[in-house]
Amino acid sequence: MSINLTLFGQLISFALFTFFCLKYVWPPIIKAMEERQNQLAAGLQDAENANARLLKAEESAQVMIGEAKEQAASLIEQANRRANQIIDDAKAKAVSEGDRLKAQAENDIRQELIQAKEKLRAEVSSLVMLGAERVLEQSISDAGHKELLDKVAAQL
Repeated sequence: MSINLTLFGQLISFALFTFFCLKYVWPPIIKAMEERQNQLAAGLQDAENANARLLKAEESAQVMIGEAKEQAASLIEQANRRANQIIDDAKAKAVSEGDRLKAQAENDIRQELIQAKEKLRAEVSSLVMLGAERVLEQSISDAGHKELLDKVAAQL
């Protein structure tokens, strides 16, 4: 193997080709690779961010579900309290209505008793007057009759 001009020509052409590739071909390839690497890194970062947002959303959803359950339990408790209050109010109203009816019935009974006593007094006084009239065999005047009835009624 002899070193001749061809070897130097090949060496020069290889050096020029390498220089040309390093100057004009390699930078766009490196730039494209860096852009792709940056895109992949950004994509991975976005995926991590999305995963973090998903976890936060799941936590938020769990908190919302818990709050909704608490609110539903609170509403149910309020409804139960209101139902019990309505029942208690109805019971109290029924008791007061019963007491009112009982008082009215007692009042009606008293009134009827008073009327019966008055009627009985009037009848007794009439009978007394009739008996007295027969005993005396004379008629008593209306004014005297009324006065006598009032006295007898007062004594009864």
